[in-house]
Amino acid sequence: MTRNLSSLSFISSDTDSAQEAARHLASLYGQTDPNEADVIVALGGDGFMLQTLHDTMASGKLIYGMNQGSVGFLLNEYREEGLRERIAAAVEHHIRPLEMVATDAEGNSISAYAINEVSLLRQSYQAAKLKVLVDGRVRLEELICDGLMVATPAGSTAYNLSAHGPILPLEAPLLALTPVSPFRPRRWRGALLPNRVTVEIEVLEGDKRPVNAVADHTEVKSVGSVMIRETNKVTARILSDPDHSWDDRILAEQFLY
Repeated sequence: MTRNLSSLSFISSDTDSAQEAARHLASLYGQTDPNEADVIVALGGDGFMLQTLHDTMASGKLIYGMNQGSVGFLLNEYREEGLRERIAAAVEHHIRPLEMVATDAEGNSISAYAINEVSLLRQSYQAAKLKVLVDGRVRLEELICDGLMVATPAGSTAYNLSAHGPILPLEAPLLALTPVSPFRPRRWRGALLPNRVTVEIEVLEGDKRPVNAVADHTEVKSVGSVMIRETNKVTARILSDPDHSWDDRILAEQFLY
C-alpha cells in the first residue's frame, strides 16, 4: 500500500527518554502539526499509545508507535534509521472500539469508547452481583464476582488475559466476556460472543454492592446498568512493522509459558 509520507508528527509521553526521542526524530525527519501530518508517530509506552488512539480515532489519522516505555505490546521497536521506509511498509489495522453507555445511580447516561475493554468492578468489600443479557436475552440471572469485562481482540492480551480470558486473533469477529474472580456460578469462566451482539449488564443490589464501570480510561461510579457493543461510528488506524505485526504479537502470546 502506497502512503503519503511527506509529513510526520512526533508526539511523546512525558518521560524524559520519550521527549528526547521525539526531539531527535523531529530534527531528522521534520515536524508537522498533528492535525496536518500524514502519519503521527507516538513515542511512549502502551498507556500513551492507547491514549493517542483514543485522541485520534475519529480523525482518520494513521498512528505508528515506537516503544519508549516498558512492555510496549502496542508499539514497534524504537529505531531511528529508515523510519519513512518502515512506515511505508507497515501493516495497517483498523480497530473498531466498544461503545459503553453507563447509567449511574441518578439516572444519568454516560457514553465512552474502549479500545481494550469495558469492565465492571466491585467498589466495596462486597462482591458485585450482576445480571447479564445478550441481545436482550438473559444469559446469567445472577453472577457474583469481583468484576466482569467485555474485551476486544486488541484488548484480549491486556486485563482480559490477566483474568484468564481467551486471547483473540486481531481480525476475529469476536468479543470475550470474562469474569473476574467469579464466586457463583463458580465454574463459569466466561464466553466468546459474536462482535455484532449487544451486551447489557444490570447491577443487582447496587446500594449494598456498588459497582464502577470503566471504558479504558473513563470511569463511571455507582452504575445501575451498562450497555456495551462494538461501534461503527469511529475507527482507530494503527500501523505495525510486518516482521512484528499485531497478529504476530497476539499469536506469540499464546505460546508463552
